[in-house]
Amino acid sequence: MTSKAGEIMEKLKEKKVEYEAIASTDSSVNLENIDNRIITEVLGPERLRDQIAQMQASTVEQIAEVQRKYEELQEQLRAEAAEREAAAAAREAAAAAREAEAAAMAVEQSRKYDELQLELQQMMQMFQQSQKPPS
Repeated sequence: MTSKAGEIMEKLKEKKVEYEAIASTDSSVNLENIDNRIITEVLGPERLRDQIAQMQASTVEQIAEVQRKYEELQEQLRAEAAEREAAAAAREAAAAAREAEAAAMAVEQSRKYDELQLELQQMMQMFQQSQKPPS
């Protein structure tokens, strides 16, 4: 601790003892704000204002940092949501492609079945014609 800080601490202790002594004999003295009054007396209102300004600046910096982190987390959440949506869309597209492929295969099988059935009918006709006696 610097000598200046030591002097201030000593003055603060002396003032506290002084106020406590007054409060023990005078019931009208309010001890609730004694620390603030002592600090104001020892440091003076100008130094107190400087310290308050420093605390406010520090608080503003902390708020700005928290805000920045909040915005980063929001952006990260949006990116993760977009990734999930893209993955879901890819899964849906793959499922649609599989369904389309299955439908195409069903159409192809149906076409082949129809061709085979037509061939079978033609063969039956040829067989029936071959069984007829010549006229």
